Amino acid sequence: MKSYFIGIDISKDTLDVCIMSDSEEKDIFFKVENTLSGIESMISRNIPENAQLWYCFENTGNYGLLLARILESQEISYYQVPALEIKLSQGIQRGKNDRVDAWRIAKYAKTYCKELKPYLLPSKELLKIKNLLTYRNHLIKVRTQFKNEIKAFYQINKIADVSFEINDIMGHIQQLDKNIALVEEKIKQEIHNQQHLNRNFEKITKVKGVGFLTAAYMIVLTNNFTSFQNPRKFNCYAGIAPFEHTSGTSVQGKTKTSKLRNKRIKTILFNGANSAVIYDEELKSYYQRKKQQGKAHNSIINAVCCKIVYRIFAVVKREEPFVNLTRYNLHMS
Repeated sequence: MKSYFIGIDISKDTLDVCIMSDSEEKDIFFKVENTLSGIESMISRNIPENAQLWYCFENTGNYGLLLARILESQEISYYQVPALEIKLSQGIQRGKNDRVDAWRIAKYAKTYCKELKPYLLPSKELLKIKNLLTYRNHLIKVRTQFKNEIKAFYQINKIADVSFEINDIMGHIQQLDKNIALVEEKIKQEIHNQQHLNRNFEKITKVKGVGFLTAAYMIVLTNNFTSFQNPRKFNCYAGIAPFEHTSGTSVQGKTKTSKLRNKRIKTILFNGANSAVIYDEELKSYYQRKKQQGKAHNSIINAVCCKIVYRIFAVVKREEPFVNLTRYNLHMS
């Protein structure tokens, strides 16, 4: 069976397409609009029947949603790959434009087709929660900017009257507080309305260090714990899994985490871990023991993050609520 590798470079308005065959045929390039009619014209392109098609494109966020939805609606398998993964696979590169990018994506699909796994969009419910989390993050950033700005005005107010500016900024901050609270309530309601999401949400929020925000992000990023086979892989994705850094006898670096990570979930997990080492007896004891051994605070907290993720995956897999055995043992003794 002949194979065709279809690399698609996605932008807001257009799709640049490269069709590459597994033989010596000349590569085909064309451009379509990033619309329903444009995507359907690409799919109906004159390709021999019974050929195996490999649609591949980068993970570009919302710009690729329509393409993914249409492919899924027509039961066409496709492969969505992180842009950095494609970039690193190409070696040294010179020049960049949409046509070249489409060619590079097609080449990647042709080279790694045996390793690619079909991608599926999260459910509409998870996409809705994801967008609400993104909007909440935007509101937080705007509020932080206002809070930083008002500090400067307080200093200026010592020598000049800027009370109008201060009161106006305070009004914006108060309104943002209300908006953030409304968005958080909406996220909770969306989770509560879906039984399969709410069941996992209720279980993992019983784990110390896992609050509403951590639980919501974990459910979205793991596609309700279906996208990652084990917690180790999620820890790699979050950038909290330590890796050895050695080479022969000349390079004996410290074990460290990768810079390739999801910064948002790592920050959230760190905040939860800092809380957990105060309120969870087992993690508190672990933190103190490592501190006495001379370990740095961030290194210990990173290890606590890993432990929390393992606990989260464990309670989801076991279909049982989290039980703090340390507290139980202390009570029994």
